[in-house]
Amino acid sequence: MDAFELTRLFEAVRLGEISPDQAARKVQTAPIEEAGDFAAVDLHRAVRCGSPEVIFGQGKTTEQIVRILETLVRHERGGLVTRVDPEVGAQLRRAFPTGEYHPLGRTFRIKGDADPGPKLGKVVVVTAGTSDLPVAEEARVSAEAWNVEVGLIADVGVAGIHRLLRRLPDLEGADCLVVVAGMEGALPSAVGGLTDCPVIAVPTSVGYGASFGGIAALLGMLNSCASNVVVVNIDAGFNGGHIAGLIARRAGQARAGAASAKADRPAPGERTEHGA
Repeated sequence: MDAFELTRLFEAVRLGEISPDQAARKVQTAPIEEAGDFAAVDLHRAVRCGSPEVIFGQGKTTEQIVRILETLVRHERGGLVTRVDPEVGAQLRRAFPTGEYHPLGRTFRIKGDADPGPKLGKVVVVTAGTSDLPVAEEARVSAEAWNVEVGLIADVGVAGIHRLLRRLPDLEGADCLVVVAGMEGALPSAVGGLTDCPVIAVPTSVGYGASFGGIAALLGMLNSCASNVVVVNIDAGFNGGHIAGLIARRAGQARAGAASAKADRPAPGERTEHGA
């Protein structure tokens, strides 16, 4: 049950089509639907959090993922699945022909039936190296699920900082950046020192032995001296993209609201309905 369905429910109570008790029962039962005996699908997350439930595909069978997606699609939610192996991705594409499988980022996405409206907000995903692209792609798709504009800038790590400097114009106007890096994890600090928006740093497990599977990058990012940098878990592209999308969407909505309010205000000296 989303905000639109809630509005229709309240209107039905107002018109006397259903009783308040019946409406209360609908609200109580609508948030959860069982998908077999293995999943309780949260259908209310979009109302609480602004975005539908996301399926973590790793460790789940194809049948389980299909049943959960069917539940979401039946309620016009669409669905996003992360950590999808190629074999599972191929089966999901057969089961849901309209879905989009992204093998690099290991994601599968079905868009909802409802018109998402205009894209509000902008996210740019930046990678230190080409090897960081799988995590960056997961971040990109996750941010796009918020219906924001998303750009990608790849391979601009600090080993050749001039590559980043020449792409600075492409970062302008972003509401949030996702910076993905392995090795020593220095890129988010460099980006944070050159930009005026939040930077979500995503450490990756890319690197040689002393990188300790991404721990070196994680610690480097946590110790960043750039005050606009915050950090998510190792290889957590979804988390970085999701948070960035949330920030950008809210920023875009605020701008749209301010623009609408300004348009509704009469110009200085303009006649109003009740005044000369």
